[in-house]
Amino acid sequence: MQDAHQINLGVTDRLEPILNSVKAFIQDKVQPVDEEFLAEVDNGDRWTLNERQAEILEGLKAEAREQGLWNFWLTDSDRGPGLTTVEYAYIAEETGRAHIAAECFNCSAPDTGNMEVLERYGSAAQKSAWLEPLLSGEIRSAYAMSEPGVASSDATNIAMSAELQDGHWVLNGEKTYISGAGDKRCKVLICMVKTNPENARHQQHSQILVPMDTPGVEVLRPMGVFSMDDAPHGHMHLKFTDVRVPEDHIILGPGRGFEVAQGRLGPGRIHHCMRAIGMAEEALERMCQRAVSRTAFGKPLAKLGGNYDKIANARMAIDMARLLTLRTAHAIDTEGVQQAQLWISKIKAHVPNVALDVIDDSIQMHGAAGLSEDFPLARMYMNARTLRLADGPDEVHRMVVARHELRPYVKRQ
Repeated sequence: MQDAHQINLGVTDRLEPILNSVKAFIQDKVQPVDEEFLAEVDNGDRWTLNERQAEILEGLKAEAREQGLWNFWLTDSDRGPGLTTVEYAYIAEETGRAHIAAECFNCSAPDTGNMEVLERYGSAAQKSAWLEPLLSGEIRSAYAMSEPGVASSDATNIAMSAELQDGHWVLNGEKTYISGAGDKRCKVLICMVKTNPENARHQQHSQILVPMDTPGVEVLRPMGVFSMDDAPHGHMHLKFTDVRVPEDHIILGPGRGFEVAQGRLGPGRIHHCMRAIGMAEEALERMCQRAVSRTAFGKPLAKLGGNYDKIANARMAIDMARLLTLRTAHAIDTEGVQQAQLWISKIKAHVPNVALDVIDDSIQMHGAAGLSEDFPLARMYMNARTLRLADGPDEVHRMVVARHELRPYVKRQ
């Protein structure tokens, strides 16, 4: 429950009414139908929105857009509302409280990262074909990087090939755990591929746009998260067999894949972290409600089993995680994405673990029911656990932080 102690650094006069509108929209419009939307996955094709799901989601999107609550993530473009990264961080946090909230405002991953790529690096033709329908919420997209045969945490390992033949890129290989590719509304992939194997290590790869309906693109299977398929979003294993796309589908140019990837993944990581803080806040709120509303052994749950400590530690951990994330957002605003990479690695290694700990304690407070579909906690835990791997595993980001910390000592030797 937010109160007078809530951190509001960077909540400007411009942001405050927008943020209040977002909070009210999520509380009054989104949360009441969030579980119904997810329950409808079992009615019909799991990967296609059924009539009721479409009614819920498209209705909410239309209402949000009509109220001007749309594309907040566009922080450095005249296409968006002109918020700073710090200001958007507060909005992203609120969207973590409900499963479909981010999409209601056209602020959900992986679309936001893909739209940033197209906005920053796309050609006029690429923007017309893909950015415009994404900005209007007409289609979805996915980002295809991870591969089954290599350790994809080191992106220089990416091996899927793309060869230029007669004015077309010909792609061959496989991609795994491609989030969002299960949704039938996903119309385009941004694929990380090897185009220039003879170049220096970080100049061998490129990013190429591949329409999902291109011949040779095959969905081999949905990949589960703790044995759940996360439909209709999904995480898919894809195979590319002689997939041909025009030469102008490459983004920025051959060998510039890492440049594009860093521009994409930096802001995306802070968005993930702020949504994770929102999940943690929701889990803590539910933990507190449960702690004072249930009794065991003649006492409220709050007074049993060290639960005061758990609640206090959760509040302090969330507040510290938020401060670190806001500091990172400030670095992006004032220094740029590249200069903020150290801060981005700090939050990416830290915040998902904070969210996991809080959600886990909330599950424990709810007993076995916390693991069931009667509460959103199990799904929240699944999502937070995924974040420890998405956009780089914890270990890679800790390595970045540790190397920076050790650098002055190494120089002294």
